[in-house]
Amino acid sequence: MQSASAQSATSFASYMQQVRGKALKEGVRAQTLDRVLPGLSYNPKVIRLDQSQPGGSPNSAIPPFAPYQKRHITAQRIKNGKRAYQRLMSKLIDVERETGVPGPIIMSIYGKETNYGSYMGDFDIPRSLATLAYEGRRRSLFEGELLAVLKLIDSGVPQSALKGSWAGAMGKPQFLPSVYLRLAKDGSGDGYADIWNSEYDAVASIANYFVNSGWRRGEPWGIPVNVPSSLNRSAVASKIVPTRCPRVFGRHSQWKSMTEWRALGVAPATGKTLDGNTMATLLEPDGAGRRAYLLTGNYRVILDYNCSNFYGLAVGLLADEIRS
Repeated sequence: MQSASAQSATSFASYMQQVRGKALKEGVRAQTLDRVLPGLSYNPKVIRLDQSQPGGSPNSAIPPFAPYQKRHITAQRIKNGKRAYQRLMSKLIDVERETGVPGPIIMSIYGKETNYGSYMGDFDIPRSLATLAYEGRRRSLFEGELLAVLKLIDSGVPQSALKGSWAGAMGKPQFLPSVYLRLAKDGSGDGYADIWNSEYDAVASIANYFVNSGWRRGEPWGIPVNVPSSLNRSAVASKIVPTRCPRVFGRHSQWKSMTEWRALGVAPATGKTLDGNTMATLLEPDGAGRRAYLLTGNYRVILDYNCSNFYGLAVGLLADEIRS
């Protein structure tokens, strides 16, 4: 009789054969699959990490933003961001000219994702994705990413380079394999989008991601504002029921122009402002009477990278600090 571990190994190998069939149908060469799949094994640590993620219950209280802001926009991160910005200035100028995505925004994403490339994760990406797909809780997501990483290897990316987070995000910008296949860009001119080793490629790839998500040239992400106590919040509450990230978008007000917000007494808290015709939504992440923000369509692009208001605000605010 087989032991439980032996049965599990057999089951995993059987699932890898299913993956092999699907990969063949999607054009991955048999020799690539025969080289990669037999070497993959189940990684229980990945499943423990996945199961330890907070569930985000729809009814759980949303914590205040201020403590998160203090932890994630530190003096050291700002200092490192300014250094990275200066180091990559010439490339960032070229990228912004081509795409419209500002260098400080790109550097802020770089800082948030991998602390400016200092830590990109050391998990074996194919093994992690094979484990998560086999476990099955989110098979539709992770099986697709496993097929994508097999295509990536088949296209010539060295398997040894494929290190990253336990959940499959890779390189300096932390792209999933499917995102790499769609949007990774060669920024150094050598014909290979090496997001693991080339900062030029990472910068160009982040900008390309933002362009693909609809970044509008010349539009700020948002501005800090003061909200008068007299504002009728129920009158400006959004009446749209979000279908995507409801806890995130559900906190945003109706869209109004900057001129309309000024008429309601909502005024810029710093020297930074928006053009009168710019449309924005109001977010008060720490509740009434605390710092609030007017957020443009470009803020929604940041949320495409990570659908979290805390993440989006932190990226925008860190970018402002890097620029200053």
